[in-house]
Amino acid sequence: MEAEEHFYSDDPSIGPADARTTLEGVSYFFIGNGCITAAVQLCLSGEGTAIGLMVMHPEVFGPKRTALTFDSQSGLAPTSLKITSQDVDLSPSPLNVEAGWTDVDAIPAIDAKWGNARFDISEKFYCPDLDSPRIIRQISLSNRSGEQESVCIQTGIRARSLKKQVTLGPSENKVCFLEYRLVEEQDEISVDLGWVNQPDVGPDAAGYWGKTTSCRFDSPTLDHMFVSAKNQLPANIADSGRLDASIWQYNLEWVRDQSMIAFGLTVSGHFERAGTILNRLLSQFVTDRGDTLDSSQERPTSEVELDQNGELLLALRTYVDWTGDLSIVQNHWPKVCATANFPLQGVFRHPDTALLHNQREYWERHALHGIEDGMELAYQLFVSIGLSSAAHLAEILGHKTDAKKWRIAAGAIKQAMLFDPRYALVDNGHFIKRRHVNGEIQHEVHVENDTQLPKDIPILEPGSHYLNPDSSSALPIAFEFIDPRSSLAKKTLREVEALWNQRWQGGGYGRYNVTSEPDSPGPWPFASLFIARAYLEMEEDDKVWRTLNWLKSAPGSKSGSWFEFHGPRPIPPYPQVGIIPWTWAEHLILFVHHMLGIRPAWNKLKIRPKLLSGIDNAESSVRLRGFRLNIKLQKVQDHSKPGFWIDGAFHAYDKRGIEIDMPSRDLEIKVLFP
Repeated sequence: MEAEEHFYSDDPSIGPADARTTLEGVSYFFIGNGCITAAVQLCLSGEGTAIGLMVMHPEVFGPKRTALTFDSQSGLAPTSLKITSQDVDLSPSPLNVEAGWTDVDAIPAIDAKWGNARFDISEKFYCPDLDSPRIIRQISLSNRSGEQESVCIQTGIRARSLKKQVTLGPSENKVCFLEYRLVEEQDEISVDLGWVNQPDVGPDAAGYWGKTTSCRFDSPTLDHMFVSAKNQLPANIADSGRLDASIWQYNLEWVRDQSMIAFGLTVSGHFERAGTILNRLLSQFVTDRGDTLDSSQERPTSEVELDQNGELLLALRTYVDWTGDLSIVQNHWPKVCATANFPLQGVFRHPDTALLHNQREYWERHALHGIEDGMELAYQLFVSIGLSSAAHLAEILGHKTDAKKWRIAAGAIKQAMLFDPRYALVDNGHFIKRRHVNGEIQHEVHVENDTQLPKDIPILEPGSHYLNPDSSSALPIAFEFIDPRSSLAKKTLREVEALWNQRWQGGGYGRYNVTSEPDSPGPWPFASLFIARAYLEMEEDDKVWRTLNWLKSAPGSKSGSWFEFHGPRPIPPYPQVGIIPWTWAEHLILFVHHMLGIRPAWNKLKIRPKLLSGIDNAESSVRLRGFRLNIKLQKVQDHSKPGFWIDGAFHAYDKRGIEIDMPSRDLEIKVLFP
């Protein structure tokens, strides 16, 4: 792998300011239906267009400036709305605009509001159906004055302008509708724009969104994070299952990202989208021998990301247990077997232990960055979890020999990872990131002086460049691979705390020790959520809230679409920072898997909810198989007895949860916490 693989050509200093992804005070709201994707830019600093619309084809990746409504000279300004008359010239500005999430007949919509003393303007953006490449922009104009007003509504795309005359009586409100539709002709994609009558909301779209999981807490912060993640995670996925791993940044795909996204889609009720992704991964991103693609390509064995096999198998198990649908696994069983068997090849197996080794690490550093041949914690973790997941699927399908083989291999890797006297990924009572094949800990990396990497990065600074601590060390705790209340878990997270505010202020965890960073110092939202999930299982609620409150104030929080990380970056040669869909998946996993505690298996259902400190009530309607779990969570406020009520039957409270047979109909569940 060469340094140039990490380099991109998009230079944000060229062209209009709107070409920059990380404008000051910017948030992006994403909507889409698989046929079309749109992002509404809200910029409150004045650096970019206050309300701008980017329309994109979900099958076509590219930097921000390649959006089909982006003008090379004026950026997104032509897409903004203007209200004019003889004495009125009104448009959105950072001082008079706000935006948030709403819905139109259960369909996610963005509601942007602005105006002045004479007019109130509301703009709603949404996809009215599931099967056509169109976005609706609903414009509501209210006359606040006591006189009749005649105005012109104007907007456009690039050089094309569209106008509409509207007359409003005193205190009158009028609504009009714009349609943005993708047009594909002779391999060219463009956007057609026109005024339309009020469109009908498709019953398919309303029905689809009505089936997904809903969740409400007595916390605006948690409500916003859940809704924004559930709305936006599927918005950027093409009908084929194609999804950019970082919108406007990488323009590539990874099995690990897609697998965790399928996990998040599944637990939030987006079963159909999850199934599409998993079908595509098994068809196109797993080779016949079980190798998984990263950055849309196959790697030599020394650079294979072994965790991807495990994450894909975990996502498949999650999908099967939640949906009851075995068809994907049955139809792709040879690929499932290949995915499970691939890491067990001799080329990866350490000769003295069950552990796996190569020269790539979880965050994709490799020989160029000083990574030496060795055993990576995350690779052992996910391969072991994945093999257990594959064994679970094999047992359901009656493949007893495969099930036994994989379960034994999963246990051997876990045993060696935790307890091998020479090679365990544990030292001084806490997890470590990596050992050399001779058993020595790889504490540092050493980079050649003639590297092609940019010069102003931490890994090239004078001094030592350390690998530990690493946020991936929290994942065995988050996934309960070990007891989250154990000494090993507690000592590990104490080590991980060094990642908070390393070379920055304001909060957030770095992905690893910043001294070995070949990119830029800064906190990473989805890595921070790894740690928050681990702390939630450890019942360290204050640490969970610290991460959530940091995200609440971080760039992108108004829409709930967070950048990969926050900090300065050498651009070019590196690409601009993009929006990571994986972050939405981590939120949904935090809320449904951890907080609601819904843990289905093939024949059983475990319910083990947790209410964060400061939260007294939560309600959820969870999509599971072909029925709903209607859940109420409450802290005891009177002399009521803590416990689980399932369809009216009382069960004594147990913080470890309750396990029941898998139901076949809707259940009413109430949990009272002590």
